[in-house]
Amino acid sequence: MTLTLYFHPLSSYCHKALIALYENGTPFTPHLVDLGNAEANAAFKAIWPVGKFPVLADGDRIVPESTTIIEYLALHHPGPWTPIPADAEQASEVRALDRFWDLHVHNNMQKIIGDRIRSADKKDPFGVEQALAAVHTALAIAEKQMTSRTWAAGDAFTLADCAAAPPLFYCDLVVTPLARYPNLAAYLERLKLRPSYARALKEAEPYLSWVPR
Repeated sequence: MTLTLYFHPLSSYCHKALIALYENGTPFTPHLVDLGNAEANAAFKAIWPVGKFPVLADGDRIVPESTTIIEYLALHHPGPWTPIPADAEQASEVRALDRFWDLHVHNNMQKIIGDRIRSADKKDPFGVEQALAAVHTALAIAEKQMTSRTWAAGDAFTLADCAAAPPLFYCDLVVTPLARYPNLAAYLERLKLRPSYARALKEAEPYLSWVPR
């Protein structure tokens, strides 16, 4: 049965799911969602009323949220790359790091960038200040973690790296340069050279000028 990914190539959480799909060369049909198009938006919300992507369709099965998509693929469409280690302790570490990157870096990064596209009367300077402080707190923690690690959880590329790559990329691009975090800057370069993420970034190139600076 054909997999369909509802996504946008600029979306950081879509990057996370794409990395996993590209790591294993999993066949899927990409369905770009244009949320600026009322008809397309309505059609997408008919599939997933929350209206947020990525969403994976596997026949009649609808799988939302990037982490859930990656775990679903590992269970139902496995490949040579395994996002979650078989060892229970290592798996727990990878899942904890996935939550760390999503909750403390990714979501706060999105708050900062999202505020830039709001109208002047809708902006939230205090919220942005809080989000930026949270990002720096999290990056300082990750900087220490990456002192002796190649990938987020150690020597193996895992779900945790899928979670780390997009927010690190966008933080460095438009939120806060990673020069003050040399271990993370080096880690981001390794991530960008990883073929799976390099492909996702290449596909995002035509849209990157849309990212508010």
